[in-house]
Amino acid sequence: MEDNDLIKTGLNNVFSFIADNGSKRLVTKSLVPSVKDEKTIKVWNEEYRLWDPYHSKLAALILNGAKIPLKKDSSVLYLGAANGTTVSHVSDIVSDGVVFAVEFSPRAMKDLIRISTPRKNLIPILADARHPATYRNMVTEVDLVYQDVAQREQAEIAIRNAELFLKKGGYIVLMIKSKSIDSVKNTDDVSRIEITKLGELFKVAGSMNLEPFHLDHVAVIAQK
Repeated sequence: MEDNDLIKTGLNNVFSFIADNGSKRLVTKSLVPSVKDEKTIKVWNEEYRLWDPYHSKLAALILNGAKIPLKKDSSVLYLGAANGTTVSHVSDIVSDGVVFAVEFSPRAMKDLIRISTPRKNLIPILADARHPATYRNMVTEVDLVYQDVAQREQAEIAIRNAELFLKKGGYIVLMIKSKSIDSVKNTDDVSRIEITKLGELFKVAGSMNLEPFHLDHVAVIAQK
């Protein structure tokens, strides 16, 4: 692939290109050498990691056209880090910043620790995002709170964490999983309630459906 085949998305170290099948693909510039079996491309001896929007809601949000408030030196609190796939791409983006990655599952934490070991800007934290006071001494003030958790009280969790850790003027990116909140109600109705809760304390900048990559998911961006 030639260098001019990659197009900057507006985010540091994030690029898009058109694949051979005509689909738009997303990559991040590798902060550290890729792991075995990871899908990568090389452009002028630089490595870029493929970022699958079907396995990452943040990638889906970017491909759907949202402007994400992330910079090279941003500090991020990531809630619901899981096995670390999306977190590792955030680590690529904020190459001079830091990512505090909170995950509740000990099994997922094993993978997250493995991914974080070569990444000096990625700090794994085994904790419950519903109780941010338990990791208060491990997290500094951050520019962005990113949340992707399968809990009923999703807006409340984001608010609790933002009140403790988010800088004035900082942003929340909340992935609303409607079926985790109410398996019967319409996705738009559930999302509207969660967005209203956020709007009581933060300025809601916008929201976006994540289709066709993720069904029953809506992303909302809000500012403190």
